[in-house]
Amino acid sequence: MPDLTTDRDAIRDLLARYTYNGDRGRVAELAACFAPDGVLEFPGTRAQGPAAIEQALRGGERDPQRTFVRHHITNPLIEVEGDAATARSYFAVTSNNGPDHSGTYDDQLIRTGQGWRFARRRVRVDWQAASSLFRPMDTR
Repeated sequence: MPDLTTDRDAIRDLLARYTYNGDRGRVAELAACFAPDGVLEFPGTRAQGPAAIEQALRGGERDPQRTFVRHHITNPLIEVEGDAATARSYFAVTSNNGPDHSGTYDDQLIRTGQGWRFARRRVRVDWQAASSLFRPMDTR
């Protein structure tokens, strides 16, 4: 029988692996955090499956001014029911320009043979600095 504490700790580890890999530009490793049919949704983009997620995150030109990016996750609220879970977290992003954008992650997760993976991650941006190094995002 799965242990709730162990499951929550494994899910927190998944949240951190997504963030660390993304901040360091390791897009393939970030995409591996998703189930085979997992979905990533962020303003203006929806991608399904690790290969499509990797392609969506590699799309476009990288801003050469962006030399430092750090996502900070707070208050993960994790609910586990068997082999499925939900998580909701706040995030704030800093870049070499300072505070960049913030919002929430709304996650549905599933237990796989490789451990917990995102079945769906929806990124909602609540605020973005005028000096953001990222393309303007719809914050509605």
